Amino acid sequence: MKLVIVGGVAGGASAAARARRLDEKAEIVILERGPDLSFANCGLPYYLGGEIQQRTKLLVTPLERLRVRYKLDARPGSEVTRIDRVAHCVWVRDRVTSREYRESYDKLILAPGARPRVPEVPGGELPGVFTLRTLDDTDRIFERLPGVRHAVLMGGGFISLEVAENLLRRGIGITLVERNRQLLMPFDSEMTTPLVKVMRAKGVELILGGKVVAIESANDDLLRVRLGDGSTRTCGLVLAGIGVEPESHLASECGLEIGARGAIRVDGGMRTSDPDIYAAGDVVEVIDTVTRQAGVVPLGGPANRQGRIAADHIFGKKTSYRGTQGTAIVRVFDLTAACTGASEKSLKKLGIPHRAAYLHPANHAGYYPGARQMSLKILFDPDQGKVLGAQAVGGEGVDKRIDVLAMAIQGKMTVYDLEEAELCYAPPYGSAKDPVNMAGFICAGILRGDQPQVTVAELNALLVQGAIGSLVDVRGADEFERGHLPGAINLPVDELRGRLSEVPSGRIAVYCQVGMRGYLATRILMADNREVVNLSGGYHAWELFQGVE
Repeated sequence: MKLVIVGGVAGGASAAARARRLDEKAEIVILERGPDLSFANCGLPYYLGGEIQQRTKLLVTPLERLRVRYKLDARPGSEVTRIDRVAHCVWVRDRVTSREYRESYDKLILAPGARPRVPEVPGGELPGVFTLRTLDDTDRIFERLPGVRHAVLMGGGFISLEVAENLLRRGIGITLVERNRQLLMPFDSEMTTPLVKVMRAKGVELILGGKVVAIESANDDLLRVRLGDGSTRTCGLVLAGIGVEPESHLASECGLEIGARGAIRVDGGMRTSDPDIYAAGDVVEVIDTVTRQAGVVPLGGPANRQGRIAADHIFGKKTSYRGTQGTAIVRVFDLTAACTGASEKSLKKLGIPHRAAYLHPANHAGYYPGARQMSLKILFDPDQGKVLGAQAVGGEGVDKRIDVLAMAIQGKMTVYDLEEAELCYAPPYGSAKDPVNMAGFICAGILRGDQPQVTVAELNALLVQGAIGSLVDVRGADEFERGHLPGAINLPVDELRGRLSEVPSGRIAVYCQVGMRGYLATRILMADNREVVNLSGGYHAWELFQGVE
């Protein structure tokens, strides 16, 4: 068996290592266009900021180890220019010597990844305008950094947010321009409100709903960035983090089936429309675990698994890729934001029935020092209660809860299962009722009818329709004075039983700070035969929505 792999990094390197473990005698050739076959591209922003200080730390598996330990014919600087499916060979150009040659294969794995989108604006090709994909990219940025006092970042995705924090660590001022009205498009907009606040508090000039229309040379080797509103920003560096697109031209040119978004279409074994050619990583089309829609989700974890599955399938193991659910996480200064599964906007767009709930638990026991609040959003099926998606933003513990909920989605679990989940507990780490359990209690209570709830969006719609007669704030008087929903009256929950005569007639919406006291008030009023709903996530959830631009 001769296996040729095009591309290294996550998908290709994982496929090569797995293939060697499965077959000691196979001839395995890995062709990588760049100088580094196996490096941690997710660590590049932290290397720019100096948190990762040594460049060599980003080399996951050095070249000699690939050659000696794994007995791979590893060839950096080798660009595949053409695939001949009939002759079972690829054409390769040595980027150092410019020599071109043919390399035959029995099986071929395509793992070239995705290329960053280049800004399609006048001046997008000027020196000082960068994308960030490889170690070479960081080397070029480092050459530019001395003397840079300000940088403009295009795009509000994961890479741009990480770069913003890390350049700011170097004392470089940041302007971030995002064409949409929110950061991090995989999230629902209200869940990004805390990120907007912390970035602006740290000094980042954040322009949402903005657009870069031109980049021009200015004096002293500077750049002038023109925005759609007519204003300009002068900077020493522009970095475009406006997304990526699959490097699928080789596959397209040789006639492999390509999906609607330009990625290679594969089956569960990562096999393309040619039975002898496989593909893995950011170049492939994947099926969304929750919505079952085809799409492109460029993430390191899925790329590694896909490379492994492609090798398994080639060497006779009948494994299958289960799909991608988009589990992702990012640090934004002292906050962490993470998501998994479907967002509410994607469910709405596809017409998939769902319910949403919000909660704001502490990351560990409140009586233990250092407890920090997080905001957690759960999306679930309104009939069976199957978990469809989750998003969280906060400090420590966000990753733990989203990881647990990611496994719940993979296991096709319901919110009733979350109620019963047995998770580790000690005061420094969690609570006896973990946030995951609390999410289960709230969502299951909604489905059972124990606690009628509405989200902020649903409440706003009901108020417009006149379907809610009164808003009752059940927090303390001091909390009410610091801020409340327009038109609300204040009846603290601890006084509610003795003041039921003051509760307005008609349908009522109650709320507290995060939802718990609102739930108690709902139960009291339901016992008094009142028609009542509780605002999910309380006043804190309402504040999240007020931050939506």
